[in-house]
Amino acid sequence: MAHRIGAHSILFDHPLSIPASAAVGSKKESEGPLAQAFDVINLDSYFGQKSWEKAESELQTIAVNTALQKAGWKNTDVDCVFAGDLLNQCIGSTYGLRALGIPFVGLFGACSTMAESLCVASTFLDAGAIQKGVACTSSHFCTAERQFRYPLEYGGQRPPTAQWTATASGAALLEMGETPPFVRGITVGTIEDLGITDANNMGAAMAPAAAATIGRFFQDTKTKPEQFDLILTGDLGKVGSALLHDLLLRDKIDLGDRHNDCGLLLYDSEKQDVHAGGSGCGCAASVLCGHILPQLRNGTLSHVLFIATGALMSPTVVQQGESIASIAHLVYLSNLKEGGPIA
Repeated sequence: MAHRIGAHSILFDHPLSIPASAAVGSKKESEGPLAQAFDVINLDSYFGQKSWEKAESELQTIAVNTALQKAGWKNTDVDCVFAGDLLNQCIGSTYGLRALGIPFVGLFGACSTMAESLCVASTFLDAGAIQKGVACTSSHFCTAERQFRYPLEYGGQRPPTAQWTATASGAALLEMGETPPFVRGITVGTIEDLGITDANNMGAAMAPAAAATIGRFFQDTKTKPEQFDLILTGDLGKVGSALLHDLLLRDKIDLGDRHNDCGLLLYDSEKQDVHAGGSGCGCAASVLCGHILPQLRNGTLSHVLFIATGALMSPTVVQQGESIASIAHLVYLSNLKEGGPIA
């Protein structure tokens, strides 16, 4: 059973196994440094569909089916899928997963959705409510631009603080098993707001949430950054990552070189025009599922903190001049079921 530690964190007495995961991307992702980490790359951003929204749904269909195939599972083996995306009413997930016939819990945490889905799926498993689950999310550059900013035909200039929404998806299978990596613990974030109103500066908007969640995890578990191989944030990019370090240093927490960000890993900022880095639900999800989980599985990494961050905005509140609230959820992943920084 799970037990609370400190004020905000939960540890699992019987860690949950992630036996397989899959990452799907498109042309931009195939040109980046993590191209080989993707299970499926489709250079057609429409993925054979008639619209970008249908293409995003196809991303999730492919990601979940690929993960199932890798584990030798059938869709009928899965008790519940936990998924969400950036689109209104989470239509990317709804229409992407409807044909699978799996019980569905729709989630919205913006770009924090991969961590949120892992948190919820792990809790369901630990409680005995399900035996096998799937955590999944996606994003698509064109669907996000159309919904949150301007149609691509508009040709608007992107400021230096803007990030590139990944056309990608990631899916992870979970069960009570013995195959590493394992979900050892979680810290559910609180809503934070630094007062940022610029929809093209997501990194600055989300950094306070990441700092709050990371700080609470270290306080609850009485651990330090140097006890972990990697502290991986989701999609803060250049601006948000720098701000995160500054905010944590105020609390005397020095992440040092243990920290990296999915938005900085997915693309080559020197060769690809992504401005401040990558973003979108699919950015953190594909980096985790295609690049990080395999390293935990083979023992290259032993202890990782995955903190996906999300800007909890909608086009409506931005138009009304509201500031951008954000959230960050933390998942402690390890290739060991016990031992390490937290006994």
